[in-house]
Amino acid sequence: MSDLNAFPITRKWPASHPDRIQLYSLPTPNGVKASIMLEEAGLPYEPHLVSFESNDQMSPEFLSLNPNNKIPAILDPAGPGGKPLALFESGAILIYLAEKSGRFLPADAAARYETIQWVMFQMGGIGPMFGQLGFFHKFAGKDYEDKRPRDRYVAECRRLLGVLDKRLAGRSWIMGEEYTIADIATFPWVRNLIGFYGAGDLVGFGDFAHVRRVLDAFVARPAVARGLEIPKRG
Repeated sequence: MSDLNAFPITRKWPASHPDRIQLYSLPTPNGVKASIMLEEAGLPYEPHLVSFESNDQMSPEFLSLNPNNKIPAILDPAGPGGKPLALFESGAILIYLAEKSGRFLPADAAARYETIQWVMFQMGGIGPMFGQLGFFHKFAGKDYEDKRPRDRYVAECRRLLGVLDKRLAGRSWIMGEEYTIADIATFPWVRNLIGFYGAGDLVGFGDFAHVRRVLDAFVARPAVARGLEIPKRG
């Protein structure tokens, strides 16, 4: 078994189970991608809460693992070749865990790349745009009399929801009948948009019946329900 003590992050978050994947995260839309995937795949892991309230993400220990100071990040003691692997960026983590477990990423090459394509659609579009709308709607937007920034993101979020809704028409999941990391990447953000951000009415979420249908199926999965609460907040 690899010695994780060589990684500075373990000084702040000691590993009680150093043989397991170490997860450093917070239950945000990006953070729960990793915890949901770990729960769905049944991979043994140990979660550690990275508290934004105490700026844990800016600590030297966390930055030693992720210089971009964002969650989630993982440390796998049994990475490729049996060597420890430290990894950040939620999309990369999803792909890695899918390949490690052999689940939620199609074996067929064409379907595999199509799935990754939809993960990138979430990473490059849905996540950033939904997050900006949340900023202008729930948080600092009230400080801006000019509503054009907010309305720009409303329009873009509606466009992205329309793309997703069209894709889901006649499909159980983004890739069809097979549940994949594309769904795990996407639906925590959809849930956050209408839940935590409270922007459902603003974007006219009722217009996207297929997105709502699949979101409901997603949150009904037991592994998703567990993953949404991991790591537990203090």
